[in-house]
Amino acid sequence: MTVDFLAVLPEIVVLTGACLVLLVDAWLTDERRHVSYWLAQFTLLVAACVTLRTWNSDAGIVFNGMVVDDFVSDVLRFFSFIAVSLALFYSRSYFAARGLFRGETFALMIFSLLGMQLLITANSFLTLYLGLELMSLSLYALVAIQRDLRVASEAAMKYFVLGALASGFLLYGMSMIYGATGTLQIDEVMQAILASNDNPLLLVFGLVFVVSAIAFKLGAVPYHMWAPDVYQGAPTAMTLFINTAPEFAAYAMLLRLLAGALIGTGEHWQGMLVVLSALSMVIGHVVAIAQTNIKRMLAYSTIANMGYVLMGFLAADSTGYASAMFYMAAYVLATLTAWGVILVLSRKGFESDRLEDFKGLNARSPWWAFVMLLAMFSLAGVPPTVGVYAKILVLQAAIKADFVWLAVLGVVAALVGCFYYLRVVKYMYFDEPIERAPIVVRRDTHALLSVNGVALLVLGILPQSLMGLCAIALASSQYY
Repeated sequence: MTVDFLAVLPEIVVLTGACLVLLVDAWLTDERRHVSYWLAQFTLLVAACVTLRTWNSDAGIVFNGMVVDDFVSDVLRFFSFIAVSLALFYSRSYFAARGLFRGETFALMIFSLLGMQLLITANSFLTLYLGLELMSLSLYALVAIQRDLRVASEAAMKYFVLGALASGFLLYGMSMIYGATGTLQIDEVMQAILASNDNPLLLVFGLVFVVSAIAFKLGAVPYHMWAPDVYQGAPTAMTLFINTAPEFAAYAMLLRLLAGALIGTGEHWQGMLVVLSALSMVIGHVVAIAQTNIKRMLAYSTIANMGYVLMGFLAADSTGYASAMFYMAAYVLATLTAWGVILVLSRKGFESDRLEDFKGLNARSPWWAFVMLLAMFSLAGVPPTVGVYAKILVLQAAIKADFVWLAVLGVVAALVGCFYYLRVVKYMYFDEPIERAPIVVRRDTHALLSVNGVALLVLGILPQSLMGLCAIALASSQYY
């Protein structure tokens, strides 16, 4: 029992922190809300330290098969803690200017993180579904948290309705898989499918519904239509949150279900992922060109980039999964940087969400123009940023799986995508500024966002450490 609780100690820390934030904030005046903020940051710090302290390469299944504590879950949890902490740092001034600097905002973000952790460590369909719903319900509330903003309420409603539909797909698919295998545990489902020489029709139908639900959470075409509206309608700080840490949970969901439970049906889900990947890359990049709102542009950028993540899974081995994890980490790092700069340029009454708002940024602040340039280059896959190495790895995985045509399509789509990424760079360096208000940045935000941007360059030149971590995590697991 001690081992069981040790395996979920990071989750216990996060749950305790979320409850403390709610309790403490109830007794604070508006002038002392920073106590709740720093309590939330302290919770993330303790959870990260606990994860590092219990870091191990031995997989352990605890709580009667409900939870798996392996190196993959440790790495993904640690990445999630960093992403949420940075999101809080970058959003602090934004929250304060819009009346969102309060305990329920921080508590909802931490509860959403707890749902991500449950998803990451799930070894049962029940645990996975509970984690997904806890994460999703918190995100719905965060999108609509600025109650006087009509467009945010509309975005939250769309997100909720479509998210509920995707959850229904997932439950229906899981029920079919349970009917075909007789178990809800991911490792036992895998063994049952591998022990059978044929895949019953019920199992294949279940697989279709499960892949559809995963595609929705990733924002892959044709399950992508929620993303542009939610990204544009939500407060920018919440869009940053939605576009970063939950991506690690979505990757874990993909890994646990397809590479774990349903690996015996690989010949079926590979074909589905090929279609999802190709459509996402092409439609995501092409439609992004027509966008004038940078939040919608980054939404379609996300759709396209999820196509490349799916490409990494086509190899159906630990190397391919590791390349997809590396790609996701590089992508989240770049989006944190991009959204961070957008928040830096925002102020009370001004969102800085149009592409024209970036005109002449180099004349106003050469440093923030350079940081945004690194983010755009990394998302586009331009050397020497980390994005180019990430794209090379997933393209190699596709080629290894004999999908050479898909790799070629990925390269062509990336070239098309360079247009709208470099258009932002063109606005910053070659156009006259429209907005001339001074850029005021908190010292902690300035330092962390600067390090975040430079990391894109450093990891592009020296990617071995991050790639090695991803490779070791996947290779050490007995399931992948």
